[in-house]
Amino acid sequence: MKRSSLQPTDGGWILERRVLPQHTDHAGVMWHGAYVAWLEEARVEALAKAGVAYSELSARGLELPVVSLAIDYRRALMHGDAVRIWSEVMPRRGLKIPWRSLFLGADGVVAAEAMVELVLVEGVGEPGRQRLMRKLPADLEAAVAILVAGSA
Repeated sequence: MKRSSLQPTDGGWILERRVLPQHTDHAGVMWHGAYVAWLEEARVEALAKAGVAYSELSARGLELPVVSLAIDYRRALMHGDAVRIWSEVMPRRGLKIPWRSLFLGADGVVAAEAMVELVLVEGVGEPGRQRLMRKLPADLEAAVAILVAGSA
């Protein structure tokens, strides 16, 4: 499976990857940290597809840190396996922006399910000046609406 750009599908977003040696432990099983990296990649790519480059947010002093992360591993992904990461952005819950992702093997069976919650923080890089933002900037609000709808 070649690396492809993120595409909207079935109310969510698909990122396709292959488990490479650097993603595995000594037994060829996908290492737990690789799941977290792919979740972040899926989020950054989805935001870009919806019109907001994460690098532009950062340049404005804004960040979307993870405040909650849970992954349920159901079956091992192995070196060489093709993987589809299907993600959906759910409506905001207060300050939190929840993302749900499924790691699907080539046969479509769920290998892992993840829930990630983000918040928007302003003043990153300014010691003692970071603060949670209750209201999203207009461009990020629009991008989140696109992501919740699952289309761009």
